[in-house]
Amino acid sequence: QVQLVESGGGSVQPGGSLKLSCEAPGYTSTERGFGFSDLDMVWVRRAPGKWLEWISFISGNGETKHYADSVKGRFSISRNNAEKKVYLQMDSLKIEDTAVYYCALDGNWRRGRPPPGRGTQVTIAS
Repeated sequence: QVQLVESGGGSVQPGGSLKLSCEAPGYTSTERGFGFSDLDMVWVRRAPGKWLEWISFISGNGETKHYADSVKGRFSISRNNAEKKVYLQMDSLKIEDTAVYYCALDGNWRRGRPPPGRGTQVTIAS
């Protein structure tokens, strides 16, 4: 299991912005046989009382990106493979974006495995 650590959450007003980070400390290609740039990654979130919701995907080389309709046009996913980090820029935040946000390997997400990290709390409130 690849260790992933999310950060950057906080409390902001509607319309505000946050940038989340996800890093894979200690991940090396020699352990897994392939590098961080080979890993397709996703961001998912769990709102209070709801199931995990997929919100964004980025391919290992960063060229392919997908977004859920609920965040399209407001959120932007990116990555820095040299730093082994994936980012989620969140703009025009809404109250309904309140959730714990997690990053995960796309392959594990598709297999139904829960995100390995603790997530980062995002709270949108007036």
